[in-house]
Amino acid sequence: MAFRASYPAFARHGRTSLWSYLAMALIGALLGGALVLAVAPSVLPTPAPVLLRGTLPNLEPPAAGTDPSSAYPAVTVARTVGPAVVGIIKQVTIQDWFGQRRTQESSGSGVIFDSQGYIATNHHVIAGASQGQVVVILSDGREVPGTVVGSDAATDLAVVKIAPPVPAIAVFGDSDTLKVGEPAFAIGNPMGMAFARTVTAGIISGLDRRVVVGERTFNLIQTDAAINPGNSGGPLVNAHGLVVGINTARLEQVEGMGFAIPINLTRPILQTLIEKGYVARAWLGVRTADRAVAARYGIQFDQGVYVVEAIVGGPAAKAGVRAGDILLSLGGRAVNSGQDLRQAIEVHKIGDSVTLSVVRNRQQLTLTAVLSEMPVQ
Repeated sequence: MAFRASYPAFARHGRTSLWSYLAMALIGALLGGALVLAVAPSVLPTPAPVLLRGTLPNLEPPAAGTDPSSAYPAVTVARTVGPAVVGIIKQVTIQDWFGQRRTQESSGSGVIFDSQGYIATNHHVIAGASQGQVVVILSDGREVPGTVVGSDAATDLAVVKIAPPVPAIAVFGDSDTLKVGEPAFAIGNPMGMAFARTVTAGIISGLDRRVVVGERTFNLIQTDAAINPGNSGGPLVNAHGLVVGINTARLEQVEGMGFAIPINLTRPILQTLIEKGYVARAWLGVRTADRAVAARYGIQFDQGVYVVEAIVGGPAAKAGVRAGDILLSLGGRAVNSGQDLRQAIEVHKIGDSVTLSVVRNRQQLTLTAVLSEMPVQ
């Protein structure tokens, strides 16, 4: 009885108290919200704008008459250097299995660097061209005959000339100021003229990379801008639209490793090729074999290179070097390979006298040779 009587009394008082609490809570919430609205702007940071439908907040429209795409370096490069990039078609006459002579074509790239129609490219792009003639495809669609002015296998550079006028001229920059990590763009004709003046973008990945191609060692710029077959001879360009290298090679086994000849090395070679048609280099006049090759023929020695031949009338022969000698050093630089010998010679000029240290019949001799100009091959 007491329990049942007390329950209705509690319910009546409970309803009255609950409505009072709800009213006070609602009033408190309203007052609190008003306080936050009044105080928050001066205390809390301004919230970030919300992007709606892909629009960018606070983006100033481009000035009247300007092209928004000009803000992108790749666009500038394509516009300024692209028109100076050409396709080079090499025609070589070969003899097939049936004794029939036919013409075989291959293609590469080049870049016009002079108003007189001089084009920089790679030696391997034009090597073997029939009678020094190539076909040059210009950016304006013209196909014109080109003449190989000169080429240099040692640096893999060549100059081709066409008759002016030319559609555009590329400007050379300064490769000595390049920094690893700065933008780089390669322009060329990968896989032929169907993809003419393709622009690929990347960075300068490394400088002064020593790369061995065949028997030659090159000091090259490394880039991850895609360099594909057909890009050889095309320009490597910085973000200012200046040519900083001539694309020459890529590592086929590795993705994103291409190489270019620094333009500061290229300049004097191109000038010499225009003036002489070849690059004059100091020459010793010997054919040599290193220890590994000599060992195959039972010739054993601990250091140096084996002299297979001292070319008659050459500087070495005149100095008294003979076939069978072991050449230990040239000009004080140790020689243990053909590459060592070339590098030792390259630091000297034509006409320099150099000291040769050789071993003959177990006797060490000191001879003096006067380097002459390497014969044109």
